[in-house]
Amino acid sequence: MLKEEYPWLKEVPSQALQQTLKDLDQAYKNFFRRINSGGAPGFPKFKKKGKHNSFRYPQGVKVEGNRIFLPKVGWVSFRKSRDVQGTIKNVTISRSASGWYVAIQTEQDIPDTTHPSDTYVGIDVGVNVFAALSDGTTYEPVNSLKKLEKQLHKAQRDLSRKKKGSNNRKKQVRKLALLHEKIANNRNDYLHKSSTEISKNHAVVVLEDLRISNMSRSAKGTIENPGRNVKAKAGLNKSILDQGWGMFRNMLEYKLKYSGGSMLLVDPRFTSQTCHNCGHVSKENRKSQSSFQCTVCGHEQNADINAAMNILAVGLTVSACGAATSVAQ
Repeated sequence: MLKEEYPWLKEVPSQALQQTLKDLDQAYKNFFRRINSGGAPGFPKFKKKGKHNSFRYPQGVKVEGNRIFLPKVGWVSFRKSRDVQGTIKNVTISRSASGWYVAIQTEQDIPDTTHPSDTYVGIDVGVNVFAALSDGTTYEPVNSLKKLEKQLHKAQRDLSRKKKGSNNRKKQVRKLALLHEKIANNRNDYLHKSSTEISKNHAVVVLEDLRISNMSRSAKGTIENPGRNVKAKAGLNKSILDQGWGMFRNMLEYKLKYSGGSMLLVDPRFTSQTCHNCGHVSKENRKSQSSFQCTVCGHEQNADINAAMNILAVGLTVSACGAATSVAQ
């Protein structure tokens, strides 16, 4: 009955179908785990056709030069960005607006390494300054979404005017997808470059343990309790998400771990209001977004760098007491 009703399943590699069932099984396990722990249920939903186009091979894949053998597909040429090292464990084929991509996961033994540097650094992430380091180094924000926002709005407006099912609409959908991909690629490129530079130069990095989802939560409120300054908060939320703080933290984590370094996460409270010189805490200390002047001792400094120095001091203190959260050692 199954063969008669779904004959196209025979055209798909059996491994890809099995991996999809494993993903579904894991989704239900996560669902019941969240229910038992009192969290948000998040019942698994079937994805719309065309979303997250990918499939996975756990075995049977071979790589020779710039060719890869995929079961039931055969040999396919690809542009190899780096040599494949170690034993291939699985291969994921995915489709994006710009084409097809292959991600090869391997397993290999890597000896414990010692970081070439012995320096510690605190980092304060923000919107006006993407990252301020306690040694005075700053990284400007790339704002990939903001730079292409006008083009994005125009592409979305043009799409809304296309007739559903028409070839022109399909072309516009691809144009819009390519624009989204460009925004994501610009952000990823900047995050990789900055996180690589920091992880190479410093053995220990201290970051604030920010709850980004809470910080970027909508301020609309409800009908009974409407929010305040909703438009301004929406703009701030967009700017926060455009920076990619979570991705930056994840990149730093695995790059530090690979190079023998470590990361410490500390409580973010009052780091921007505390004077690094005398320790006085007051919101009046921060005169503006970029200027810090202590109301007690008169200490003046760039506000972001002052916060980064406080983050480093807290990290060194609590790590000495064993209270910091270490995520990469």
